Amino acid sequence: MEFYQAIHHKFPDISKKTDLLFMNDWGKFLPEYAYSWFEKLAYALNSEMNNRVSFLVYKPLFYFFNAILQNANDEINTCIDVAFTENLFWQLPEDKSGQYWIDLPESIKCLYLAFHGRPPI
Repeated sequence: MEFYQAIHHKFPDISKKTDLLFMNDWGKFLPEYAYSWFEKLAYALNSEMNNRVSFLVYKPLFYFFNAILQNANDEINTCIDVAFTENLFWQLPEDKSGQYWIDLPESIKCLYLAFHGRPPI
């Protein structure tokens, strides 16, 4: 999947953390498990938020997703929506998700709200 490869190329640090989470559950990455990898990406970011890593570290990733959402095909949009955004902020305390929520691109906020019905803060 081109999108998966682009994330690895542009954001190697969080991709490595995501790969470790993925391999613990699924083993070797196969293209048919791409949705699961993007779910693990959300979990890796949740862990970073839980550790109070600044939003500025991951701002380029979120804005890359925002740009992709503007022009991507349905498969990639659905992957971002269902696998990534629905798992973002999962079981994360409000005090640790606040800055990320405030600074997220509107496109990701809209996807999150459409699924969860309320913000994580």
